Amino acid sequence: MTSIPHVTPGEPNPLRALTLDRLRCRTSMKWRTYPADVLPLWVAEMDVPLAEPVVRAVTDAMALGDTGYPAGTAYAEELAAFAARRWGWDGIAVRRTALVPDVMLGVVEMLRLVTGPGDAVVLNPPVYPPFFQFVGHMDRRLCEAPLGADLRLDLGTLEQAFRRAVAGGRPAAYLLCSPHNPTGTVHTADELTAVADLAERYGVRVVVDEVHAPLTARDVDFVPYLSVPGGERGLSLMSASKGWNLAGLKAALAVAGPAAAADLARLPEEVSHGPSHVGVIAHTAALRDGGAWLDALSAGLDDNRRLLTALLAEHLPAIRYRPGEATYLAWLDCRALDLPDEPADVFLDRGRVALNSGILFGTGGTGHVRLNLATSPEVLTEAVRRMVKAVV
Repeated sequence: MTSIPHVTPGEPNPLRALTLDRLRCRTSMKWRTYPADVLPLWVAEMDVPLAEPVVRAVTDAMALGDTGYPAGTAYAEELAAFAARRWGWDGIAVRRTALVPDVMLGVVEMLRLVTGPGDAVVLNPPVYPPFFQFVGHMDRRLCEAPLGADLRLDLGTLEQAFRRAVAGGRPAAYLLCSPHNPTGTVHTADELTAVADLAERYGVRVVVDEVHAPLTARDVDFVPYLSVPGGERGLSLMSASKGWNLAGLKAALAVAGPAAAADLARLPEEVSHGPSHVGVIAHTAALRDGGAWLDALSAGLDDNRRLLTALLAEHLPAIRYRPGEATYLAWLDCRALDLPDEPADVFLDRGRVALNSGILFGTGGTGHVRLNLATSPEVLTEAVRRMVKAVV
């Protein structure tokens, strides 16, 4: 499988389109959680206008009064076409997909298909905090396999976790984040093939959150888990929500590998009642017609990764930052700052910059913060200036 290289963007950088004053008119969580003097670089919302094809599709639906219940397979068809264009992968069969309300609720439903109460779910901390919350609320047992010091999968640690997870003959699942949130790591084909081999050896079922897959850096290949040898028994969750800033328009797809089709067929029919019909329309339009906008965004994110690297090297060299290969998130190691309080608290209280505390991401998160890069270069520069002020 060969990924299709990103093309030169034909649209202006959407990260430069909106002023801070304009953004503060928004009423979503990012802009209403903190006072107006705080720069919010935390929750996964992007500071961008929506792609024009998405706006047009939703506006047309509103004009038509097309706000009923979702139907049809257009979303799955466009995801399959997008995967073929963007990743060179033609492995999404519409008959092996199911509409779910969003990625995390889809994860819950997939885990219910392959595990029962009290069974183990393996995670790779530091990892997206809702993994802990949703799995815990399902009455599943958390089993950690922390990332290595290089922020990549540690296969030895993962094997040990699989061994613990299936002890006593219980079923177990592995909830894989790919690309990884918060580190931005893109797992290689070799790494994913090794994961599939371990999962087969220990009888662990793999459920993979691939919501950040459209957001890879230039010249970085995303490898769908279901595309690797042995990935046929996997279950994936995909969505346009992160790539096109559509979190408020709920819709996602569960995708089964060929050997997991029977599992997906057991998904309760009522799960498909949860997604928004308008959300499905928006996500479908993004996948079908939003490629040029996505390319422009990806180029802007590459610029912001380079900018953040330069700003930290000049002004806060004690912070360790390895630019991620995907997502619009930056994982910052602030331990060398030797702060009296948690770094996120210091940056908020003294610098008026809101970041995510690394503690919430589990083992390996202490002393770290997660910063949202999906903003203008000017806001990013001001955020670092405020962070400097907070620690001097």
